[in-house]
Amino acid sequence: MKAEHAPTIRRTEFMPLPWTVLRVDLHFSLHPEATVVTSRLACVRNRAVDAGALVLDGDELETLALTIDGCDPQPGTVRRSASRIELDIDGDEAELEIVTRINPRANSTLSGLYQSRGGYFTQCEAEGFRRITWFPDRPDVMARFTVTVEGERASCPVLLSNGNLVEEGELPDGRHYARWEDPFPKPCYLFALVAADLVVLERRELTASGREVLLQVWVEAGNLDRAGHAMDALVHAMRWDEETFGLELDLDRYMIVAVSDFNMGAMENKGLNIFNTKYVLAKPDTATDADYEHIESVVAHEYFHNWTGNRVTCRDWFQLTLKEGLTVFRDQQFSADMLAAAAGAEAAASARAVKRIDDVRVLRAAQFPEDAGPMAHPIRPDSYQEINNFYTATVYEKGAEVIRMLHTLLGPEGFRNGMDLYFSYHDGSAVTCDDFVEAMSEANGRDLDQFMLWYSQAGTPRVKAEGVWDGAAGSYLLTVSQYTPPTPGQAEKQALVIPLAIGLIGPDGEDRPLQLEGEAHPGGTTRVLELSSESRQWRFVGLDAEPVPSLLRGFSAPVILEVEEDDARLAFRMAHDADACNRWDAAQRYAERVLLALAAAAADGRAMAVPQGFVDAFARLLRDQRLDAAFRAQALSLPAEAYLLERMQPADPAALRAAQIHLGMTLGSMLADDLRALVEGLVEPAEYRYHPADAGRRALINLALRYLCAARDARGVALAAQRFAEAGNMTDRFGALAALVHGAVAEAEGALAAFYRRYRDDALVLDKWFALQAGMWRRDPAAPPTLARVRALLADAAFSLANPNKVYALLGSFFRANPAEFHLPDGSGYALWAEQVIALDAANPQVAARMARALENWRRFTPALQAAMRPQLERVRDAEGLSADVGEIIDKALAD
Repeated sequence: MKAEHAPTIRRTEFMPLPWTVLRVDLHFSLHPEATVVTSRLACVRNRAVDAGALVLDGDELETLALTIDGCDPQPGTVRRSASRIELDIDGDEAELEIVTRINPRANSTLSGLYQSRGGYFTQCEAEGFRRITWFPDRPDVMARFTVTVEGERASCPVLLSNGNLVEEGELPDGRHYARWEDPFPKPCYLFALVAADLVVLERRELTASGREVLLQVWVEAGNLDRAGHAMDALVHAMRWDEETFGLELDLDRYMIVAVSDFNMGAMENKGLNIFNTKYVLAKPDTATDADYEHIESVVAHEYFHNWTGNRVTCRDWFQLTLKEGLTVFRDQQFSADMLAAAAGAEAAASARAVKRIDDVRVLRAAQFPEDAGPMAHPIRPDSYQEINNFYTATVYEKGAEVIRMLHTLLGPEGFRNGMDLYFSYHDGSAVTCDDFVEAMSEANGRDLDQFMLWYSQAGTPRVKAEGVWDGAAGSYLLTVSQYTPPTPGQAEKQALVIPLAIGLIGPDGEDRPLQLEGEAHPGGTTRVLELSSESRQWRFVGLDAEPVPSLLRGFSAPVILEVEEDDARLAFRMAHDADACNRWDAAQRYAERVLLALAAAAADGRAMAVPQGFVDAFARLLRDQRLDAAFRAQALSLPAEAYLLERMQPADPAALRAAQIHLGMTLGSMLADDLRALVEGLVEPAEYRYHPADAGRRALINLALRYLCAARDARGVALAAQRFAEAGNMTDRFGALAALVHGAVAEAEGALAAFYRRYRDDALVLDKWFALQAGMWRRDPAAPPTLARVRALLADAAFSLANPNKVYALLGSFFRANPAEFHLPDGSGYALWAEQVIALDAANPQVAARMARALENWRRFTPALQAAMRPQLERVRDAEGLSADVGEIIDKALAD
């Protein structure tokens, strides 16, 4: 029978607990199928709350013993259920001892304590600790932990937990132990334990105050040569946080552990970060430039959580963006600074712009669709059924954009003052988003009450801009209005505070000084206007000619900008806009216009024709060698397919794919000489290094190869095949392979086979091989659908449904990154989706939920596709024993 709906948890119903925990002493006797956990809790009554029971949470625990102050509970004082224990306790203090038994080997959810490749690992965010022992599993319960871990020395020579190692030694029967103390109070979601056969890369560093700390990166044997970049990233993050925010590492040691089976990217457990191997391991032969960049970013992200998430944490899970949005913003700023420093003074601005463009691409492709679907929610949700479903692009990426807007409105100094005040008030506390914004407000003497609407309103605002030129007066009147469409549960929206960075470009392509009516003097060529009402006007004066507006520079707010621009104006901004982000955006807008027009023609059976003006504008960017290679690679890349489908009404994946193929072939054919010259002319160092300039050149070469292979240009295909065969690093090798596969040329299958032979024993590299094939395009309608290849790969010996990375690589790539092949008219792609979501849900609901979300926006597609999707959505909804994770997504998708 179908599972019951999970209860809805509401933010407004939050209440402090009657009891909290001051100290936790844990003892683990590790065994693959029968680990015994002894927990001693020093509990105190919360005097600010009326009398109530001590409530403990648990999930799939075998309880062996429970005592209060050394005695069995009195009859009638204990109420038990499968997931909850309530204890009536006299007095204001109590010491509980609880003994539980768990089965790490059988724990396929990868939440709580589980086994991976013979080792023991934990993942406790959001509610995994309750799978280890009974505990009031809420982030506002902050306690000091002492942990003793004992296990077999042969299989687990390394025993780690949070904080500082205070004791270790031998035990009978080949076992040993280690005792760890964390000097800082923390919520149980930050608890971590690792017991495995690992090797370590170590480095000792001095903090800003001169204190020596030990940094460690733990990996499996054979991977030590791939840990260096993660260690470098950790050191860079430590220095950056000291210099930028005055925040210093507070422990004697800081550890990173890489594990193969992990639901997430990484976890910021206090002092003991546990990482998916994908975000630790890298060397030139196995990792691309993008991998190096992601590792640096994720290592920094988890390190920055030490203060924005650990020292100051969330009061409740509704406040998740308090730590995640803020920390994503911090890691974005860090990455931009690292790229700029490596690029040097001349190229620093371009390096920063490329990073910003990357961030905007992710937001548009992942978060904008979320804001337009049934799972739309504010960055601080008001309710949830399963908290794991709210680790979303909205909470993370849009949350970071909200923090960025504060940084823009207050300025770097004002923002830093707000951060300092926030830590001075709340260090060691569990707080709310209101507390953060109030600190910013107080530090800057600014009313931010209206700004708080960003935390409570869902949806992507539409900002419409119109300009009127008065030649006689030399003035330009800019009218800007805002509107946010209704979202589930929020029909009415209020006006937000939107920072709008703008410039005005003259006919000569140069920015004009900006002088508002009533001002005595102009104030620079870019300035931030604040739109805080439904509509507002600004008049700029002192202009010598009609300007071209450059709006939303640097993507100063997470909005959709609606402005009338003809092809000529877009081409002009592509060539002249001084703001690199807007120059890129002009190219994206022009490409979007062309692609949607081609898709409309394909859907109607009309001939597709690419405007010559677009080809000319594209060619000018391609040939402009004054531009940084990394920026040209961004500007010449077409908009993300997911973003374009959101812009189609209704979404027609087959028509859009036909348009993409036609445009790629046209550009590749008409500009083949330029593209080949670029591939042959860009000089690369003989030895690989991860550096912005080199990465930019490689990105531009790989993009050129994709266009050439898309056009079936014989010389271009030969260049790609040659680069694949001769590549000295993964970026070149995989870039060439992707070009061959994307172009569906004859050489692709042989290259795929050669890639597999070379890397068959490297699980992380094979994930790229799976993902590339899941994303294959069919350029010949008579060719077998990609679905057939995906089904075959599910049976490949290298694939495992139990490993999240493999699932994300194969199924995730097919469901999310290959819409034309997933959304087949006969519904066979949806049948595979339902089959795999149900199978995954039985073992790992978190991963299943991520796959389930591929169809949450099903109502945006054509009626014929909707008719094929609904039965499969209902099939999942009606599956026996469906988890709350998947059930919430499907129920919201199907809701009228």
